[in-house]
Amino acid sequence: MITRITVDGFRSLAGFEIELGHVNVLIGSNGSGKTNLLEAIGVLGAAASGRVDDSRLRERGVRLSGPGRYSTRLAEVATGPQVDMTAESQDDGRTAKYEVSLEPPANGNLWRYAQERGVEADQVVLDRVGEPNGALNAEAGWAALKRVELPPQGAMASLLSQVEGYAVYAPTTPVLRSSVQDPLMREPVGVSGHGLPEGVWGLVLRSVSEGPHDRSYFRRVVEGAQSLIDWARNVRVQTRGGRELIPGEESEAFELWVKDRYMADEWRDLPIAEASEGALYVLFAAAVAAHPRIPAFLAVDDFDHALNPRLARALVEHFCGWVIDNPVPRQVLITTHNPLILDGLDLTDDRIRLFAVGRTSYGRTMAHRVEVDERLLARAKEGWTLSRLWVMGELGGVPPV
Repeated sequence: MITRITVDGFRSLAGFEIELGHVNVLIGSNGSGKTNLLEAIGVLGAAASGRVDDSRLRERGVRLSGPGRYSTRLAEVATGPQVDMTAESQDDGRTAKYEVSLEPPANGNLWRYAQERGVEADQVVLDRVGEPNGALNAEAGWAALKRVELPPQGAMASLLSQVEGYAVYAPTTPVLRSSVQDPLMREPVGVSGHGLPEGVWGLVLRSVSEGPHDRSYFRRVVEGAQSLIDWARNVRVQTRGGRELIPGEESEAFELWVKDRYMADEWRDLPIAEASEGALYVLFAAAVAAHPRIPAFLAVDDFDHALNPRLARALVEHFCGWVIDNPVPRQVLITTHNPLILDGLDLTDDRIRLFAVGRTSYGRTMAHRVEVDERLLARAKEGWTLSRLWVMGELGGVPPV
């Protein structure tokens, strides 16, 4: 699991660090730097893949900037054009750290590697520090090459794999409906929501068929998602020819249908293009939390997308359980502006963490972890919820308006 991320020199992130749990919720005003953090990790993931350019940033959901716009340019913060980032992990007592220093492009779109270093259990396993100019291709990553020499099950290889697979998901309704093509294609579900039927079918299939997976876990996910769509009797996946799929069957052409419990029999089946935004998003959240082919490390920007506040609270409660109970360890960062989402978080569980993100008087983005302490417990006894505390400004992460 990724335990710590540091970023220095990327947009508003200068001297930034954060210690992560399994589910990490970021709150803060618009422009506070929440998305900058999510995208900085995307740059780090591209670096671990061996090349940082527009294509690899785009496929990780990172907004592209013009020359000179990636680096920190705050008037009162002295930083150069270089971006320094670190990811640290710990799994079963094994530790690893990946450090990289990058030079964003002054023109074109290729970033240059200045330094790279990998440490596993206090032993340096890859080092690109102090290489003579021209000794290595500055546009190609050293870690991606050295990975072939690392034990596949080792802490360093695992860390690089987690970081490399990372993506920022930001679904849009037209793409979730399959009415618009997703320009950022990934399997099984794209960062804008393409492939939702395939993602849901992956969960349904594993909930009913034999295999090397935990059927009870996937059944809980499918049933939990359906329970949140109050007007739906069930969700099914079928071929585009109209035939419902059966367990074990493969198809390259899926359609997702929802049965409306209130409609007359002949009108109850709704294609995904006609379903409500809330239903689409609940199914999307289930897919990214549970599908085994979704990256083990990911982010969801604007988690409260199109959701009624009470549904958002219930969904995040289920979502935390889906992520934490996943047989394949998963780690997620989410951003939100919906106060009720906070009421669905169990902050007594250290695996679920809440961070208030804001900017200093100099413009630097900082993240403060909101922990259960005596003050918070006293407020809870007085009947104050986390949502109320946030809106009243007692947690931080609110705009000065």
